[in-house]
Amino acid sequence: MEPNLYDRNCGSRQVLDRIGDRWSVLVVLTLADGVKRYSELAQRIDGVSQKMLTQTLRGLERDGLVSRTVHATVPPRVDYALTDLGRTLLPLLSSLQAWATGHLAEVEAARTQYDTRP
Repeated sequence: MEPNLYDRNCGSRQVLDRIGDRWSVLVVLTLADGVKRYSELAQRIDGVSQKMLTQTLRGLERDGLVSRTVHATVPPRVDYALTDLGRTLLPLLSSLQAWATGHLAEVEAARTQYDTRP
């Protein structure tokens, strides 16, 4: 059976949900610079709760997009990095980031126009 994004039971829809999630996008873009500790991710991604960051990292790890390495130190140190599969998302997400920042003024103008309609 061919993958069908429009079928709610298709695995490809779950993948799209994962990589299209706001926090997943921000985690992947943050990890583009290299390995990060949990605290570095939390500090960089403004507004993400501890619960959401943990859930997002677990989901990305489950899907094979992020690796988690625990170092046997006291206290334990945990590092997160993009896998080879995760790195294949970077061109797509970098384009999305460029579009969002490049068209921000136009989107804000459209919102203002919409919000002030009678």
